[in-house]
Amino acid sequence: MSTQRKLEGKTALITGGNSGIGLATARLFIQEGAKVAITGRDQASLDAAVKELGPNAVAFRADVADPAAREQLVASLRDRFGQLDIVFANAGISGNTPVGSTDQKLFESVLAINVTAVFFTVQSALPLLRDGASIILNGSVIASLGSPGYAAYAASKGAVVSMARSMAAELSPRNIRVNVVVPGPIRTPIWARGRGEEGARALEPFLASMVPLGRMGEAEELAKAVLFLASSDSSFVQGTELFVDGGAVGVPAGWPRNLVK
Repeated sequence: MSTQRKLEGKTALITGGNSGIGLATARLFIQEGAKVAITGRDQASLDAAVKELGPNAVAFRADVADPAAREQLVASLRDRFGQLDIVFANAGISGNTPVGSTDQKLFESVLAINVTAVFFTVQSALPLLRDGASIILNGSVIASLGSPGYAAYAASKGAVVSMARSMAAELSPRNIRVNVVVPGPIRTPIWARGRGEEGARALEPFLASMVPLGRMGEAEELAKAVLFLASSDSSFVQGTELFVDGGAVGVPAGWPRNLVK
């Protein structure tokens, strides 16, 4: 007996879809029947992603912080798909910004990519969005946890949540839903940047110690939450945050390192 796929006939845009959470989500969307456009800044990883994803994926090399690149992206999407059903604004950057020693340009670049570019990605895609479409923004538990040294990143992800609520209110008359998926520590290639594979593995026990479930999450687990928000399964979910963090924010008393042995 065949089961109807959740995104049959849908079209989706995933920014930062060439690795990690974005790539895992693109993979799942395609399995569920969608045609997917992914963006990224690295052509080699985009090519590799499309080769893996197959004929229902198309890649565009685009810097979502660049207005001209966004304009060209939308024109290409219009030519390829006509309209969109889903936007997953996943692209973003981190950055260590401790109080007392942070360069203003770094601080502003985090906000420019994680806030301004997210807003204008949605605004640029809006003319292509069908009524009843779903927009998912990518947040972070760092906005809630008060992690030292990450003021700009925390501020940007807090802004994403507030922005999503305003967008949801504004777009509700078109039945367009806007929600935020909030990942905790997820095992992706980002942890190896600047520290290598061995450094990333060495960091895992510490990250797991901040998760009540005692482990890091997998990109595929986060992708399933994005799928829920993208599909009709969440048809009455609007302007909310979906935490996929193993309880890190909701039940910090359950952190393994907090438990009395």
